[in-house]
Amino acid sequence: MEGGQRRGKLGPAVAIAPAARVDKFEVFFDLVFVVSFFIITRATAANVTGRELLHALLVLAVLWWCWVVHSVVASRLRLGEGFVPVLMVIGMVALFTFALALPQTFGGLHEGAAGPIVVTISYMVIRAVHLALYSHATRGRPDARRKMYQFVPEIMITTLLLFVAAVVPPMTKDTNLGLWLRDGLWIAVVVIQYASGLVAGTKGWEITSAEHWTERYDLILIIALGESVISVGVGGNLLGKPVTWPAIPAAMMGILFTAALWWAHFDMIGPAARIALHAAQGIPRVAMGRDGYAYLYLPMIGGVILFAIGAEELVRTITDPAGGVTENGHGPAVALLFLGVMLYLAADLAFQWRMLGTVTWTRIGVLLALAASLPVAGRLPALAALGLLTAICVALVAIELVVLADARHALRRVVFEEKTHQETSEAAFRARWHDGGPEQATR
Repeated sequence: MEGGQRRGKLGPAVAIAPAARVDKFEVFFDLVFVVSFFIITRATAANVTGRELLHALLVLAVLWWCWVVHSVVASRLRLGEGFVPVLMVIGMVALFTFALALPQTFGGLHEGAAGPIVVTISYMVIRAVHLALYSHATRGRPDARRKMYQFVPEIMITTLLLFVAAVVPPMTKDTNLGLWLRDGLWIAVVVIQYASGLVAGTKGWEITSAEHWTERYDLILIIALGESVISVGVGGNLLGKPVTWPAIPAAMMGILFTAALWWAHFDMIGPAARIALHAAQGIPRVAMGRDGYAYLYLPMIGGVILFAIGAEELVRTITDPAGGVTENGHGPAVALLFLGVMLYLAADLAFQWRMLGTVTWTRIGVLLALAASLPVAGRLPALAALGLLTAICVALVAIELVVLADARHALRRVVFEEKTHQETSEAAFRARWHDGGPEQATR
């Protein structure tokens, strides 16, 4: 009976091993972020103005900080083991509620405070779940526990500011003043969040598994890129509509330039950065993980959101029977498309510099080409503007395949040798387990 009761329990939390990979529950948790990215894009694309773009970026920054804290917890505990998934499901519910209430967060001041208050409560629950899990993970680790306490004021202040932003602006008689007050409070939340990460420093933190840390961030970037494809398909009227000839090249180019941007990071920069983080230890590893992944991945994802909005509007114009392929892009669609891609590549260039200490001249060249092409693209039909951007992105991939061939092959050899050694070690461990059980396997 006692053994049955023990099996019925959830069990204890499990610490991250040095060579741990991302578990399936973490990928499941990220599905909620897919919804969040999609809602941000949808809400902004419905009314593209300078203020709406500011709101989208503020929400993205707050959401990203929650994800960074989530990744810090995941660097200590296996999120799919023991009792941890129960708390994480509570966090998922709060995050999903947070995402659903986002469109009302920056609505009219007289629409009521229900949506913004829901956002505030959801935010508080998410942060409380992460705080509880990190507190459990640092039992018996006074240095790490003290580091965690440094972020308690940040949690309290930012929660309070979000509550004030939900309640006070609707009470102001001057509507314009109320709108700016709300925006200012959200800006203060973002500044406090990211400044706290810099002020706290790196001492006391640790990244046990560089493999887990890099894979975690790479997967969320892939999710963002995938969401941009979904956004173009749904928002650009490509789904549920009769297939037209203009829609075919528009869809093809939407996939091509997104794939080129994936290649720009994941073909060489991403794998090389992973090896660099593996090589670093202690405080240098934590600093690289914070600067390169926690901070510089944010503008990369921000760039993805921006070019998804621009591409969606261009595809909608292309597939609109009233306009067709000869119609120019509406509003800031072309600018958002080009500037979003430029932000993504510029952030990736900064990531390369921070992680590897190198700069690739082809990236600088393509940024200059995009900047020079933007005024021209604004005068072109929507399909031609999309084609111009796609041609530049694909040209970047083609050029680097030629000029960086030797470096690419050398990196592939290193990665192959690393994986071969890893597979050999794992096979030997399993053989020892099979022959002699756990005690023999750990010798």
